[in-house]
Amino acid sequence: MKLFKRNAIILTVVMFLCVAVYLNWSYNRSHSDEGELGAVDASFEDETGDIGESGLFYGEDNNLSQEVSDYFFDARLARQQARDSAISTLQEASQTEGATQESIDMAVNAITAMAGYSLSEAEIETLIKAKGFADCVVFLEEDSATVAVPAPQEGLSTSAVSRITDIILSETDLTVEQIKIIEIK
Repeated sequence: MKLFKRNAIILTVVMFLCVAVYLNWSYNRSHSDEGELGAVDASFEDETGDIGESGLFYGEDNNLSQEVSDYFFDARLARQQARDSAISTLQEASQTEGATQESIDMAVNAITAMAGYSLSEAEIETLIKAKGFADCVVFLEEDSATVAVPAPQEGLSTSAVSRITDIILSETDLTVEQIKIIEIK
């Protein structure tokens, strides 16, 4: 019975993780198929009150440059591969013959935490994109969040940084000091 419960929990967590990855992939795929990654949110204004024209989130032709777009794709892929590898290792450790209940519980807790991070990352990425950014990638850990977003040559405005920070603060238990925003140019 213990073995069944443990396997059921692991299977459930892995299924949640797969659903999160699929939703993120399908969302990004649908935007890539359209040829444009979306439009700037008309309600977004920078510090001067002007809506960011031809640059805050997009290149000259209102499309994210291919190089920047590739960065976000590669970052998401690397993040997913690292998580898949860690989950595989944890599953193997929890299913070994001599595994103690404590080690099994620790593995299940770690897998559950990774699934939670994956779901939160996908949700935060969607919210940031809804605020007018062409793309982004979020990396969550227990005590930190790192967000990479495209930025114009002059850098992100204070307003843009504030919007990203507000989203992360509302979706996590982190503090401002634990959030790092990286500008991708």
